[in-house]
Amino acid sequence: MKKLLILFIASTVFCACNKIDDEYTYGEDPVIDWNDAANKSTDALINQFWNADGYFNYGSNGTDVGFQYWPNAHAMDVLIDAYVRTKDDKYKDYFSKWYEGVKVKNGNTYYNVFYDDMEWNALTMLRLYQVTNDDKYLNTVKELWTDISGGWNTDYAEGGVAWKKDMLYSKNACSNGPASILAARLYNLTKDESYKTWSEKIYEWQKNTLFERATGAVYDNINGETNMVSTVALTYNQGTFLGTAVELYRITGDKAYLNDAQKIANYTLTKCIDQSNNILRNEGTGDNALFKGIFMRYFLMLLQEQDLNSAYRTKFEIFFKNNAISIWTKGCYPQTLLFGPAWNEPPVGEAQLTAQASACMAIEAMASFAE
Repeated sequence: MKKLLILFIASTVFCACNKIDDEYTYGEDPVIDWNDAANKSTDALINQFWNADGYFNYGSNGTDVGFQYWPNAHAMDVLIDAYVRTKDDKYKDYFSKWYEGVKVKNGNTYYNVFYDDMEWNALTMLRLYQVTNDDKYLNTVKELWTDISGGWNTDYAEGGVAWKKDMLYSKNACSNGPASILAARLYNLTKDESYKTWSEKIYEWQKNTLFERATGAVYDNINGETNMVSTVALTYNQGTFLGTAVELYRITGDKAYLNDAQKIANYTLTKCIDQSNNILRNEGTGDNALFKGIFMRYFLMLLQEQDLNSAYRTKFEIFFKNNAISIWTKGCYPQTLLFGPAWNEPPVGEAQLTAQASACMAIEAMASFAE
């Protein structure tokens, strides 16, 4: 995943430092049929972005038919969400087409120079296996995991999965959070203890290196050549570290993981927002437009955890609903059902796949939560 974070940081990172109020910014909770909203937004993702060659275009309405590997995984995750929610085979019809298409567009391989890109596609393929029982998906996940685990090295920063194969010194939250989630889910599926060991090892490295325990901030990366830590906190990294904490809590029952997850979520809700509207801030276009939806996906996992502290639950649920309501009532262009990177205003003209998938993830999450 190619990110120029410094440019983004300069314009947005300090935009939100206040706690949210535990009230809706809309007054009365508007009556929204979330299943209908999810159906419409996910169908728009297909209608506006799907390419007959078996992948999602980068721009809506054919404005950019280019291919990017990691956003395609998240777009397919939205279709999996819709299939799980509706059991409608129209979504299932895209699964195998996408699996074959992304391989071709990625150079006739599932491997990539970016470890995080492979992690996201492996996570999506693992979900495809779980809903289809087709071994081709699981076999590819295992092949990718072998390559991903090879990204761990102790030559720099005493561990961690590298961000890129040609930058082994750069250890990033974006390459370690999803890797730990993937290992945890492979353990849940196979009961192979080696996956659990990997998940715990990666998590502990990230906690010791890129996590501010006092606040719940998840830092972006450490340069293993200089040991300098970039202390930027992005919703993407907050969400993936939260997600792996919840996964490991469910596996081990260790309350330390749940406490971490609650702290991570609370930090995000207080520091990664636009203080003018108390929703997740606009983190920019391109790759950055995907970040908020990723957070919402894993935030939902925490809300579904019955052991979530009751003092947190009310605040977290209100915030979760606020974002979904804002996306659907303010962030959507109703004529096309397209979404932009800001969740409180519609896009101007066409949309990018990253922004569309991000909003669709959040709406699918809300539909699941509202059931």
